[in-house]
Amino acid sequence: MIGRIAGRIEYRTADHVLIDVRGVGYLVYCSERTMAALPGVGEHTALFTDLVVREDLLQLFGFTTLVEKEWHRLLTSVQGVGAKASLAILGTLGPDGVSRAIALGDWNAVKAAKGVGPKIAQRVVLDLKDKAPSVMAMGGAPLAAPDKGSGEVIETPSPEPAAQSQNAPAQAEALSALGNLGYAPGDAAAAVAEAAGASPDAATPDLIRAALKLLAPKG
Repeated sequence: MIGRIAGRIEYRTADHVLIDVRGVGYLVYCSERTMAALPGVGEHTALFTDLVVREDLLQLFGFTTLVEKEWHRLLTSVQGVGAKASLAILGTLGPDGVSRAIALGDWNAVKAAKGVGPKIAQRVVLDLKDKAPSVMAMGGAPLAAPDKGSGEVIETPSPEPAAQSQNAPAQAEALSALGNLGYAPGDAAAAVAEAAGASPDAATPDLIRAALKLLAPKG
């Protein structure tokens, strides 16, 4: 399975790019958000990839981070959610937004994606809520672009985890701290997601304090 490619962008459309890797062109489909983050034609880039194999089709989907790729894998495991719907959800919310929506049970946020109805949105939240903590814990830095002139296809993904937003590592550290304090993963993920949503640039100590306040018994 092709897990990562790096090379020069030969052309781009609304939903995919052609990346030249040492003379071989790979068509890679991406979400709107990922497409917007990619450089222009002639520039070099690197993407984590997921290869869909069917009898009549081989199709690559590209992601700038392992978190985005992991959410795509989980989203497409939900009944009724194909690759197109998954990319629509990721394009609308971004991987961190998907993490927050699912951790908080906010199916209305998922429903905001084009082509995703209320039943599918509710199913996504219900099926994946227990998976949110582990994905949110994948804090790290975005995938670096290759040096100009280089190109590669890697059959398995890089082991280094990655995340989309600047405070994703802080969210991962806050989740770990709350877990060490004995809070259930689902409760901790929901509290961290709510705290991060209120203060997107909060550092780890601030996220922990805010999450602890949210988790404190009411009354």
